[in-house]
Amino acid sequence: MSRSAHPAGPRHADVLPEGHYTAPPADLNVLDHKVWAQTVGRGADGVVTVGGVDVKTLAERHGTPAYILDEADFRARARAWRTAFGAEADVFYAGKAFLSRAVVRWLHEEGLNLDVCSGGELATALSAGMPAERIAFHGNNKSSEEIRRAVEAGVGRIVLDSFQEIVRVAHIAQSLGKRQKVQIRITVGVEAHTHEFIATAHEDQKFGIPLAGGQAAEAVRRALQLDGLELIGIHSHIGSQIFDMSGFEVAAHRVVGLLKDIRDEHGVELPEIDLGGGLGIAYTSDDDPREPHEIAKALTEIVSRECDAARLRTPRISVEPGRAIVGPTAFTLYEVGTVKPLEGLRTYVSVDGGMSDNIRTALYDAEYSVALVSRSSSAEPMLARVVGKHCESGDIVVRDAFLPADLAPGDLIAVPATGAYCRSMASNYNHVLRPPVVAVKDGESREIVRRETEEDLLRLDVG
Repeated sequence: MSRSAHPAGPRHADVLPEGHYTAPPADLNVLDHKVWAQTVGRGADGVVTVGGVDVKTLAERHGTPAYILDEADFRARARAWRTAFGAEADVFYAGKAFLSRAVVRWLHEEGLNLDVCSGGELATALSAGMPAERIAFHGNNKSSEEIRRAVEAGVGRIVLDSFQEIVRVAHIAQSLGKRQKVQIRITVGVEAHTHEFIATAHEDQKFGIPLAGGQAAEAVRRALQLDGLELIGIHSHIGSQIFDMSGFEVAAHRVVGLLKDIRDEHGVELPEIDLGGGLGIAYTSDDDPREPHEIAKALTEIVSRECDAARLRTPRISVEPGRAIVGPTAFTLYEVGTVKPLEGLRTYVSVDGGMSDNIRTALYDAEYSVALVSRSSSAEPMLARVVGKHCESGDIVVRDAFLPADLAPGDLIAVPATGAYCRSMASNYNHVLRPPVVAVKDGESREIVRRETEEDLLRLDVG
């Protein structure tokens, strides 16, 4: 394979007037563990390894593209969240970030609960042995069939998202001779500083029942009157990819205010409060996420302080980290197909995946890092845009990053921090096959979600 340098366009950030990039790092071979899983490292031969297996071996065994998940790192992060909040709180892993039966088993073994938001996620959880009482069922438009299955299974809580759902869940539970534990999701008017499409707590949105105008209070009244429901708490979620805790402080103040009003009107102190998830991770070296113990300390202090001021008993706290656990544990491994320099602009590096395995850049303008992982390089950095193979100009994986100027077809590159939402939101655009998820630990690799085949695609095409 030729390693000849390409006329690769600009080498410095100040050449191009627009983009999402910083100055090139001093050494492109260094891997920043803010964005890479903890067992990832570069061997003496320059090849990157994870869990004791090098990426060349992974590519040979499992092909590319592939999501490579560090099982030890996933388990360590799950334990860190469980330990940080202790026995007096509940940690629900948000399954929407990434869910498989192997992940469910890991969560069970590490003592975490699970948050699901569809019949498919519930089926995955139950089939992998997660006890139903440790499952929370979310969703803004749960079908009657999904609700019935959840109630029949005995899920620990259903999070009510609308007035219609209050009646629907109560009716189904009563028809089954059960009293279903529920929380009411409210919107508290706090908008996290994130992208418009993933900020989920301002009032103009599809989730929850607004606190403003007395709607949340009315939802509580109705839920308390229905025999099929046991109202155990209030749920709030203020957004995604959050680093600043001030939004949680405002949200907790408003949620506790509602708890006080419930006590004053109904003589009931609800025993639980769920502050949702949305805690951020590092996608680039510029991101600075908080550690679980810092988050636990801050949230616990906020809720305790607000409850003391309202003269309420401090309720049991629940949190729902998803991205914060699985996001940093995985990277996507690609093979370079073409390298196309545009003189004076940038170099386009095309890989064998794209927006079908990572839609977040196109959907949210998300920023990612990227590195050459099949070898080290002493070549100077070139400003590159990593793109996919799809028939779409917006098919961008990494908008602007620096890669070695001697990058060539056949090289392996990897995009870290792709454990959350990438496989969950993957598609078959252009009938491209979805990649496998490969768990790596202690020198062994195994597919926990296999690669799709053409037979899989054609099996569904019954026309």
